[in-house]
Amino acid sequence: MRHSLLALALLTSLAACQKSEAPTAPAASDAVAVADTAADAQFAELSQRALEGWLQHSPISATQIGEHRYDGEIDDLSAAGRQKGLEFSKRILAELDRLDIARLSRENQVDATILRNQLRYDIWNAETLQSWAWDPQLYSGLAGSAIYGLMAREFAPLPARLNSAAARMEKLPALLAQARENLDPARVPKVHAETVARQNAGILSIVDTFITPNLKDLPETERQRLEAATRTLKQAVAEHQAWLDKTLVPGANGEFRIGAELYDQKLQFALLSSLSRAEIKQRAEAEIKRVREQMYGIARQVLGDRAGAPQMPDAPTAEQQQAAIEAALELAYAEKPARDKVVEEAEAALRSATDFVRAKDLVTLPDSPVRIILMPEFQRGVAVAYCDSPGPLDKGLETFYAVSPIPDDWTEPQVDSFLREYNSRMIHLLSIHEGTPGHYLEGWHSAKFPSTLRGVLRSGMFAEGWAVYTEKMMTDAGYLDRDPLFELVQLKFYLRAIANAILDQGVHVDNWTREQAMDLMVRQTFQQEREAAGKWTRAQLTSAQLPTYFVGAQEHFDLRKAMEQKQGANFDLKAYHDQVLSYGAPPVRFVRQLMLDQPIQ
Repeated sequence: MRHSLLALALLTSLAACQKSEAPTAPAASDAVAVADTAADAQFAELSQRALEGWLQHSPISATQIGEHRYDGEIDDLSAAGRQKGLEFSKRILAELDRLDIARLSRENQVDATILRNQLRYDIWNAETLQSWAWDPQLYSGLAGSAIYGLMAREFAPLPARLNSAAARMEKLPALLAQARENLDPARVPKVHAETVARQNAGILSIVDTFITPNLKDLPETERQRLEAATRTLKQAVAEHQAWLDKTLVPGANGEFRIGAELYDQKLQFALLSSLSRAEIKQRAEAEIKRVREQMYGIARQVLGDRAGAPQMPDAPTAEQQQAAIEAALELAYAEKPARDKVVEEAEAALRSATDFVRAKDLVTLPDSPVRIILMPEFQRGVAVAYCDSPGPLDKGLETFYAVSPIPDDWTEPQVDSFLREYNSRMIHLLSIHEGTPGHYLEGWHSAKFPSTLRGVLRSGMFAEGWAVYTEKMMTDAGYLDRDPLFELVQLKFYLRAIANAILDQGVHVDNWTREQAMDLMVRQTFQQEREAAGKWTRAQLTSAQLPTYFVGAQEHFDLRKAMEQKQGANFDLKAYHDQVLSYGAPPVRFVRQLMLDQPIQ
């Protein structure tokens, strides 16, 4: 779901927000033309209208962004609603194309490029990809977020949020009806239909968790309205579940692979990277080879003269390398959390990583709270964990580091497979990635950038790439006393990011089978069966998102190397990190151009 909204309270000051340079950004080189103030003002006015239009068309996302004027409304995905949004995007794009972007300040050149990409992406999605016609996740995600976004954070007094929830619950049956009207079972992939059928009841779990316990705190009239809205929603969810089970799942006959042409188009929109699909694959395959060789060296170190250790010659065969790395990883797998202690260990790991960053003074730490939570039911089934930062307009609120619980119906072998993957050292890496100095820290820094447009359209590739970059950065800095098994697990975690990029195009372009995908994940990159099985499902449910980790990390690694070469002995790691994070998380290519005084392209 795109984040594309603006608070009315900031609309009148957007022109001031779209300054020529961020507070910590380097000055433009003499080769860069002086910005045209009139052009900047024109772009700021256009940005206002673009963001306000998105706000009106996407009220559920508006709440997540931190704009609360539309908290009682929901998105209109009827044919008329979609057409209205499409016409709006085309109108704003036409106006943007008439602007001479070269006359804008460097920061506004970045924002204009990001805005154009998002508008073209929206139009392409509506007209070409048409996810509204075949992806039921679009509707289930909106339905759950409509209530969860109101209740999870205390951005307003509870009664006000409950009243907004009542208004949305009254409208959600219409959204579910639009899903049934729009979705063509013949185009819906079976895996999408089955996933949403499992998630559907999660909407009611949000009501049970956040709303029902608070009914007693409302005046009688408001309580009665909310109770009636709850009954109406339960009936609508039951009706929708019956349709999912009896119509959509049996009739789902769509192809989950989007194919080379659509994939390449979506990849460019999603990444805004200079790397092509072929270049991503070539670089990823080379990295797998390099990282496995590094892991083999660590395996020789930790196994040493252990009884029963496999043969580990200087020039191993592929089988000898595989056996040695697997044997070394077994040492790490032996230390894993109990089934009911994963969240507890994640909390301890987050404290440990934060203390290390503070002691080493690696980057400025956030002053806003973070809390580890169980992942809401309606969001389970795609990822094991995620970071949910407050919207750019909601200041000082909690960040959520969500962890999916182990399903109750898993067998002991399945649970053991999961906990071997998420062993105690991997939990440290997960907390680095999702928490400090990964997503939580990055989100806090990025929210400080003055351009609201950039905050709304922040780059997922920048964010995921930063999180992967920090895993290696923390290891290089000596986290966990330079424990070689931690370094081994960190490299294994990095292999997952590399495999993600290969897997995504393997599935959607090269028609990989499940067996091919599992070979990449289980044998080549050492993932446990449960992790690999979940990723196989995720690769079917999504496209062009899995490469963001690897591509973003590569561009972050390349940027740091370029800055080290430029600054030489004057390079300061904390200053570098703070500066990289000061630009509001645009695609990394633009951060590089800003930091190295290169033309914005």
